[in-house]
Amino acid sequence: MKNESKKTRTECDLLGCVEVPDNVLYGVQTMRGLENFAISKFRLCEYPRFIEGLAIVKLGAAIANHAMGLLSDELFGAISQACREIMAGRFHEFFPVDMIQGGAGTTTNMNANEVIANRALEIMGHARGEYQYCSPNDHVNCSQSTNDTYPSAIHLGLYATHLELRRHLEALIAAFARKGDEFARVLKMGRTQLQDAVPMTLGQTFHGFASVLRGEVDNLDHAAQEFLSINMGATAIGTGICAEPGYAERCTAAIREITGWDVTLAEDLVGATSDTVCMVGYSSAMKRIASKMNKICNDLRLLSSGPRCGLNEINLPPRQPGSSIMPGKVNPVIPEVVNQVAFRVIGNDLTVTIASEAGQLELNVMEPIIVHCLFESIEMLINAMNTLREKCIAGITANEEVCRRMVFNSIGLVTALNPYLGYETSSMLAKEALKTGKGIYDLVLEHKLMSEEELHKVLQPENMVHPRKKIGE
Repeated sequence: MKNESKKTRTECDLLGCVEVPDNVLYGVQTMRGLENFAISKFRLCEYPRFIEGLAIVKLGAAIANHAMGLLSDELFGAISQACREIMAGRFHEFFPVDMIQGGAGTTTNMNANEVIANRALEIMGHARGEYQYCSPNDHVNCSQSTNDTYPSAIHLGLYATHLELRRHLEALIAAFARKGDEFARVLKMGRTQLQDAVPMTLGQTFHGFASVLRGEVDNLDHAAQEFLSINMGATAIGTGICAEPGYAERCTAAIREITGWDVTLAEDLVGATSDTVCMVGYSSAMKRIASKMNKICNDLRLLSSGPRCGLNEINLPPRQPGSSIMPGKVNPVIPEVVNQVAFRVIGNDLTVTIASEAGQLELNVMEPIIVHCLFESIEMLINAMNTLREKCIAGITANEEVCRRMVFNSIGLVTALNPYLGYETSSMLAKEALKTGKGIYDLVLEHKLMSEEELHKVLQPENMVHPRKKIGE
């Protein structure tokens, strides 16, 4: 941690004594975690929702313990104030531990216990480290184990973060829908297998983007709902050892009141303590979104390809010069970066799946990598959604004349004429168009298969992009 004091205080644990900088709220267990787990550049302090989740479960435990006579009024007042301050965003800089750690999250749990205890000591007028007055283990961690507080905090932190992701997803969907409305009259060629298919509107394309993402909102909500089941009171393995009867229910009720969410106690605490499948489910829901965003961004890149030698049906907002050697080149950099986010989210999902499967007996010690992957995926998806919406979707324009010209030059146009001319005649026209390079429109008139007026009516956009009866019926 930066700006640590040269002045120290001595704190001791099972393994011996450690000098702790005097100006920090954490203690000996956090110091050991910092020494042992210099693994990544991702620190707990960068994930405020997780820290808030830790503070919420500690506050819920304190409320239950106080009601059951296990904490004095003074201790309860100080611990609860410390928890609420952390929930309000204070002291997060004192959570410096690596997100990836051994010990099933014990380092994270003790980091929270020490910060809360030392802040409580300050509130009560004692010095940091005077744990005889407020102990990280005996008081802040009373009736708890890492194995119930850590996963419960994860669930609460992830649910809060889910609500943020949901809002950004809905904003992205709305942006696509607005473009769908804007481009409702722009006729273009649809394609299957990268080949000309049948006419459609550019508005239908963008409404399609909105639709496929809209379907993921409910799926995401369903997956997140499982986060509201927690295992507080399970303690070490789900048997509730070191907790008094009724504590689990009291603690859960307190957490439900603190959050305002429908938080429930897991039906089987032994099963819940080792089960991480709810995180697998949420990761999978994010993977679905990432997969769809990846496809959409690939489509945007294809539709904007060119400008002279590609499809060039739409223009993406130019964001930077595209080459150090090719003057005038502008690349689709925003869809490209979203593509890469999608790859990362999909990769994280594999990690989550493997880590969940790796649980053994009464505990899954791989939860730290699971939670890291989930928080990273959510954060990257939020940033990607905002970047795509603000820096790309909002500024897309249509090359309407290019789109229309492609439709009328396309052999795929013959499909719209199939109900009027029949399959054999339409096939003949397609073959001749391929051989001569002529357009279907011109060939129909040349062979006097339809009048110009009839052809014009059939090829009106509104007559080609929806199911309808034959013209003239």
